[in-house]
Parts: sequence; structure tokens; C-alpha cells
Amino acid sequence: MSIRRVVPNFQSKNPKESRKFYADFLGMNIGMDMEWIISFVSPDNPTAQLSVISEDPMAHIHPDCSIEVSDTMELYKKAAKLDLKIVYPLTDEPWGVRRFFVEDPNGRVVNVMQHIGEGGRTQIKSRKS
Repeated sequence: MSIRRVVPNFQSKNPKESRKFYADFLGMNIGMDMEWIISFVSPDNPTAQLSVISEDPMAHIHPDCSIEVSDTMELYKKAAKLDLKIVYPLTDEPWGVRRFFVEDPNGRVVNVMQHIGEGGRTQIKSRKS
């Protein structure tokens, strides 16, 4: 099992306004835009990312960060075995990720996720806004 990237998730009432700062000012690419979440990607280092989220329409919980892993099922079972607090169950989402949310010892919500598209990883197409 490997960790592919760690992405902070900033909470915002209006993620679209973040475009001006992260894309226009800093020059980051838009990796994903689903209106309620926008992921910004470094043009030089595609694993350097951050997301701005209004409200997760499925979980209705704000994850403080997302950690992309190679095997969510393995970690889900491990979290249950360790009796960690799972605050959103293992779910295959319609946008092509398998994920669950778990609380860390500080009460932070961690989105443990995996792309489940072709080849186990959906290609994120970077584009300038």
C-alpha cells in the first residue's frame, strides 16, 4: 500500500472565488472543478495540490485533508480493526473515487481515497482557467 499524495482541503463558502487567487495570481492549474470542490495543481509538480470545498454533497462533513492511497479497502479494514472513528463509510462515489473519512487523534477528518477509474487511477487533466 502506498501513499500517492496528500492534499489540504480548505473550506470556503464560494470555491469559485478561489480561482482568482490560486489560478490567476499563483498560476496553478485547475485539476478538477465540480462547483462544490475545485482542486488546484502546481504546473511544475502535479502532486503539489490543494482543494477548496464548500460542502461535500455526499458526506456532508468537511474533510481537513485528502490522502490518496493505492488501496482504500486495506486501510478501511485496518481502521476498523484498530477501532478508529470512521465518520463516513467506505463508498464508491459517482465521480470515480472510492473513499472513507476517519478522524485522527486530534479530531481532524481525513478523507482516505483512491481513484477507481481505468487502471485504478483517473487521469487528472490540468488546464489553465
